[in-house]
Amino acid sequence: MSAPTAALHTLHGRPLLAWRCARQWLAISSATHGGGIGPRSWVLNATVVTDYDHPDPAAHVAEMADELGLSGGGVGLLTAVDVRHEVTSVDGGVQASVTTGVSHPVWAAAREPAAQAWTPGTINAVCWSPVRLSEAALVNAVATVAEAKAQALVESGVAGTGTVTDATVVLCPLDGEAEPYGGPRSRVGAGLARTVHAAVTAGLRVQHPRHREDPDR
Repeated sequence: MSAPTAALHTLHGRPLLAWRCARQWLAISSATHGGGIGPRSWVLNATVVTDYDHPDPAAHVAEMADELGLSGGGVGLLTAVDVRHEVTSVDGGVQASVTTGVSHPVWAAAREPAAQAWTPGTINAVCWSPVRLSEAALVNAVATVAEAKAQALVESGVAGTGTVTDATVVLCPLDGEAEPYGGPRSRVGAGLARTVHAAVTAGLRVQHPRHREDPDR
């Protein structure tokens, strides 16, 4: 089963990527809208302002989906990165679409105060598997995405394993025999790791990834 193609839209002066699914996909996600595990009909990766302070990000995503005419359950990711800098990589039928910004990288195990307020994610990964994954494999796949992302950051000289607001969604078909594993040496996970690593590495080469507001607006 092939991943849908992302369409670029502009809402209120800012870019947004939307994947409309002809059929529902099974998804696992850490996104504020549509997070968890379940069938999903669309995915959004939307650019928001750097000082984003919407009181209900999930509701904001729902408003954007309504404006685009999207129906059913979906997943919405938000970022201060201009999503026109998105990088797509494909390996063995697995596809990863990543927007990368690391102006504030952190080490996962650093002894720092917990973040009190939600802010837009800076590394957003939208990943598609061509075959069904078990729920355990989906969880494993999310870990694989994190490991591949961290490897790309360290190899590129970034002092951190990610940012505190990164978000991930991994989607697979709802039917078919389920692959039991999603780790980096599994049938699907190996391609997933390579696609995420390649996309993040390429995204890190963008000099100014954040969206720049039009001063005349």
